[in-house]
Amino acid sequence: MELVFELVKGKNIGDIKLYALSTCAWCEKTKDLLKGLGIEFKFIYVDLLQGDTKQYAIDEVRKYNKNCSFPTLVINNDKTIVGFKATEIKEALS
Repeated sequence: MELVFELVKGKNIGDIKLYALSTCAWCEKTKDLLKGLGIEFKFIYVDLLQGDTKQYAIDEVRKYNKNCSFPTLVINNDKTIVGFKATEIKEALS
């Protein structure tokens, strides 16, 4: 199964994925920060998915963040930042 992420255009510095909830203020702040940095990234609202796709997305998030909390930002399938941590995000992407 493959998840369908929305792409936000910007400077491509690798595979940046944001797992978010549509109702989460911290998720929106993370998206706004990435947009402000001009970084290309993909995001998906896990709460808007249905059935097997939703379960698959939750399982994917748990691979990076066992608590399955949001936002979960995954950089190049290597570094994971959980929550809105502006300084850590900026450092990881600089």
